[in-house]
Amino acid sequence: MKRKEMISKLKVTPNTYDFIIIGGGATGIGIALEASARGYSVALLEKSDFTKSTSSKATKLVHGGVRYLAQGNIGLVREAVVERGLLLKNAPHITKTQSFVIPTHGLYDEILYTIGLTFYDLLAGRLSLGRSKRLSKTKTLERISLINPDKISAGVLYYDGQFDDSRLAVNTLQSAVELGAVVANYCAVEGLLKDANGKVTGVKVFDEDGKESFEIKGKQVVNATGVFADDVLQMDAPGSKKTIAPSQGVHLMLDKSFLPGDDAITIPKTDDGRVLFLVPWHNKVIVGTTDTPVKKESLEPIALEDEIGFILNTATRYLTKAPKRSDVLSVFAGLRPLAAPSEDGNKTKEISRSHKIFSSDSGLLTIVGGKWTTFRKMGEDLVDKAERNQQWKHIATKTKNLKIHGYKKDVDLNNPLYFYGSDEEPLLKLSKEKGWNATLSNSLGVIEGQVVWAVQNEMALNVEDFLARRTRCQLLDAKESVRMAPRVAEIMASELGKDSEWQTKQVEDYKKVTSNYII
Repeated sequence: MKRKEMISKLKVTPNTYDFIIIGGGATGIGIALEASARGYSVALLEKSDFTKSTSSKATKLVHGGVRYLAQGNIGLVREAVVERGLLLKNAPHITKTQSFVIPTHGLYDEILYTIGLTFYDLLAGRLSLGRSKRLSKTKTLERISLINPDKISAGVLYYDGQFDDSRLAVNTLQSAVELGAVVANYCAVEGLLKDANGKVTGVKVFDEDGKESFEIKGKQVVNATGVFADDVLQMDAPGSKKTIAPSQGVHLMLDKSFLPGDDAITIPKTDDGRVLFLVPWHNKVIVGTTDTPVKKESLEPIALEDEIGFILNTATRYLTKAPKRSDVLSVFAGLRPLAAPSEDGNKTKEISRSHKIFSSDSGLLTIVGGKWTTFRKMGEDLVDKAERNQQWKHIATKTKNLKIHGYKKDVDLNNPLYFYGSDEEPLLKLSKEKGWNATLSNSLGVIEGQVVWAVQNEMALNVEDFLARRTRCQLLDAKESVRMAPRVAEIMASELGKDSEWQTKQVEDYKKVTSNYII
């Protein structure tokens, strides 16, 4: 994945792609993989870095959505648990089965959750990750030793999936590129090209890195920009009705000592009806999330004090070791691109998480809603829709069993480089040959060679790309990532041919954005 090569391909004229995908988050990446796997020519454009917004700020769960069972949305859950199983099979180096314990409060809870979660398992069929079962209070306390014994009567064990969102994005993009797709970050779509009949025929693009504009022609333009979908719809038809009802989700990162075992905790009923998770991840613990309606979309949403307080207070009620503000290693906020309800007044937790696809008069296809778990199916549905709209011959999906780049079974989760999968060996070879073996962070297990690898093979263009998304340092320990920034900038500058002034600005910019992750 070499950016200069990608930009050169995009600027070749005349060149008409079958698909031009606007948006480099989970949705757009899923479409790029699906379309390229079917043999279509694909160009994917992202105005910032891949997964800069919502798609790097998930709870890191590949899940069916237990609470949607309670809402009776069995179809949505069935689709998600099947996709969960496929993803764990296709990308075992960046996904894993995660055990969860729900603390129960009396016999009614125990019966309700045991029956409900058994049904949850059955929906997955042969792709089930394990059988749910009731745990006695003693067994529950053995598995999650820091749970407050006064708050529980017993527990229910069940299984879901866990993953690294930005790493999955990078590897899926690499898979799409291997299948012929052309992808580029820092390429903003500034307008749509149309013919005399008002049909979309391409896009106007501005390369943020090269500081130049150009045009790309395409048969099917797709708006997959998540919370920013309405911006593209306004380009297409000014005054268009709003399609997105964004909701903010906040997570806190804590030290592993707050959840020392391997099990995650699900608290299904908080004070305001939300679900709270405590999940082991990269040798830390993620606690979240919130569900707060927001009026304005932002690339860098900021956690509200109320949200931070809610998470800490709820965790304190259930844990014997109460987390304090000073224990928070990082706080991050993401916006969910929920499909707007048809009537005003819906709470965001009641708005559908399922995806919706609709066609504009111009031929533009827009996809909204959805989640990482179903990103492959979203891609399949979108390409099917495009084939019908364009009256192309239908090609069956080829992604259900497609191994994602880096595919490697039985990775050692204690190895800090495990998430590179089959790329680990060439990365270490590069590091050794070029003398990039030095450690950047002992606590996070990062070496200098990873910076070089990210620039050469993963299209990292700046310090934030590397520390926030090619590795997850910003989320895992914000202060430690700031300490690493000057050396990261120095290594990137040598690879990208940048000067000391660039390095200084990069460090300043990174400190500024990461200050929002520190409380």
